[in-house]
Amino acid sequence: MKRPLGLFAILVLVGSLSVVIGQSQQAAPQKAAPAAAKSTAAPRTAWGDPDLQGVWNDATATPLERPNGVSSKDVLSDQEAEEFQGELDNDLSRDRRDGGAEVDVNRAYNEHWMDSRRLKVTEDHRTSLVVDPPDGRIPPAIPISAERQKERAERAAALGRFNAGMPDTYTDVALDIRCIVRTDSPPYMPGIYNNDFQIMQSPGYVAIAPEMIHSARIIPLDGRPHVGKDMKLWLGDSRGHWEGNTLVVETTNFRPDTQFFHGADPATFQIVERFTRVDATTIHYEYTITDPHTWTKPWTVMVPWNKIDPSEQMYEYACHEDNYDMSHFLQMARTREKKGEVLQPISQLPR
Repeated sequence: MKRPLGLFAILVLVGSLSVVIGQSQQAAPQKAAPAAAKSTAAPRTAWGDPDLQGVWNDATATPLERPNGVSSKDVLSDQEAEEFQGELDNDLSRDRRDGGAEVDVNRAYNEHWMDSRRLKVTEDHRTSLVVDPPDGRIPPAIPISAERQKERAERAAALGRFNAGMPDTYTDVALDIRCIVRTDSPPYMPGIYNNDFQIMQSPGYVAIAPEMIHSARIIPLDGRPHVGKDMKLWLGDSRGHWEGNTLVVETTNFRPDTQFFHGADPATFQIVERFTRVDATTIHYEYTITDPHTWTKPWTVMVPWNKIDPSEQMYEYACHEDNYDMSHFLQMARTREKKGEVLQPISQLPR
């Protein structure tokens, strides 16, 4: 059940604090930022900062990477965009019943439960959310180390045990199923539902509360250094500052056990996000990923955030961390083991 989100109370409390954890590490020097989009309407807070406050939605049909077979253009004409959106609308529809029983089960949550805004391409008619490299594709991957290959294999085996109904331990269960972290960890990407974000501000702080899961990301703007290198966090450690009308946020220090963004390495993954309010109803959310252990070069994504109808309300996503079912998962696995059952692929389990 969802409940109204009380973010303002959190923010007011945080705004009165100045706690700095592990400040032995000096702040990393900021890289020169690309020119921010010019704002035609940049309202200000009472204390003079650019005002990003409100509830915003980032749903779109435009894919992260430019699909194979799509025009090599980065921006389509009106007619091409209409045709492109029609193709994506068909591909993304949860009301379709073609493709056999397995596909039908995967569409059990039909369009009634989905965010309808995810079926529309961006207004600028781009063919990908990736804006750099210019081909709209994530750069080539770097061969990963033997250690990371082992970690991935162990994680895949754990997920296989859970999917087959034979988990060894609760840690076999993915973090999103346990409701620890999901799409509330930066960088933010559109999903099938729960695409809203509430931004609140106070002097010296910006808070971002995604609709998905339950995190309220508190970003200090006072120039404090990042926490020490040994302090690892689910959402990373964020530090922000203003460059003109753009909020620039650098995030590092992600936990090593995070099931991570596109297979990135939490040890070397860095993200720089830019929030620019370009008009009364739009924020350009841009992020640049740097991870020399995973990709040959940095890459950048831009996703428009659109202000939702003020009459709409964002509710808490009350995830329960399988607090009842976790014991059932493990109890049933041990019962099956006592009966002499062995791990089988989920496709071979009795129904």
